[in-house]
Amino acid sequence: MREESTQLQPASRQTGPLKFTSFNEIFRDMQQTFDSIARRAYEIFEGNGRQFGRDLEDWFHAEGELLHPVNLELRESDNNVIVRAEVPGFEVKDLEVGIDGRQLTIAGKHETSKEEEKEKVLYSERRSNQLYRCLELPAEVDSEKTTATLKGGILELTMPKTAPAKRIRIEPKAA
Repeated sequence: MREESTQLQPASRQTGPLKFTSFNEIFRDMQQTFDSIARRAYEIFEGNGRQFGRDLEDWFHAEGELLHPVNLELRESDNNVIVRAEVPGFEVKDLEVGIDGRQLTIAGKHETSKEEEKEKVLYSERRSNQLYRCLELPAEVDSEKTTATLKGGILELTMPKTAPAKRIRIEPKAA
């Protein structure tokens, strides 16, 4: 398994293969994902003989087929916030990472070629075509200095904390 590392940079100055995207792009992708889940939930509803009262069950079943939750570990040191996320089967080119202040978003999508699979996969907990995870970080981080490494299906993000704003007391002078 090869290790890939890159420096995250805003999309306008992107130099590495790992995409650092805007939240508008991520929300557009989320809407497309929502639509895909809705279509699949309806297919499940029809496949079950159009039984009413199972809406939520059908939705969760469709969601489970299309999305894989990103399991992660969040650590904090004096200088860094470190996130290790499980992204099995994804390569650097398939992943998008967004950092906005204390908000981290990890999204991924990849297409599987028909030649790659000889058998139809009905369900897999180890592999998915899409993943999405958004979380609140414990501190503000510097997205310009964030590094990412993908090795063995684990995406590791090391995000340096930004210096907290210093509070100074200003006392008015007597006139």
